[in-house]
Amino acid sequence: MAELPPRKRVDDAELLRALAHPLRMALLQYLTAVGPRTASECADAVGSTASNCSWHLRQLAQYGLVERSEGGDGRERPWLARQVGLDLGDFGDDPVLTSAQLAVVGSQLNQEQELTQRYLDSFDGLDPEWRDAGGMSNYTLRVTPAELERLVKAIDALVRPYASPIRQDTPADARPVHLGVRAFLRIEHDGKPSA
Repeated sequence: MAELPPRKRVDDAELLRALAHPLRMALLQYLTAVGPRTASECADAVGSTASNCSWHLRQLAQYGLVERSEGGDGRERPWLARQVGLDLGDFGDDPVLTSAQLAVVGSQLNQEQELTQRYLDSFDGLDPEWRDAGGMSNYTLRVTPAELERLVKAIDALVRPYASPIRQDTPADARPVHLGVRAFLRIEHDGKPSA
């Protein structure tokens, strides 16, 4: 298998705060999923206005996360995601950086919840083939930190070749699919980790 392109390492608090904006996160995830789209197409997909999306796309472009692509009608050129994934870096001792990282993760989780709810709301109208192909699973594992790290890396290695911007052999009937993976120490209501 060919080596996959690296994720963009994001370890600048200012960029992380820019990414934490819900609309910017939605725009970036949308462009990553579907490829080049105009600000008007983005607006329809994320529930905003074309002018608002255009402004936020320009902000993302300042950080090198999106760029204008070729094509369009001359009046409005499409935008495309420049990255094939983001690496938010390790959580460290810098409280400003950690706060910004957590804000991005929160924005990602909100976006994932919204996508999941839209899927569930439209479930009855979906093609049965797509409805049957999906799945939502929860697992409670008993692992060491090293095992969890290996598991997360193995899942990434399995899934990443199918990422929209990376995949080269995409079948004609393929559609964008959301896949979210969360792996973390279980914390109970009392704020303590499970034993």
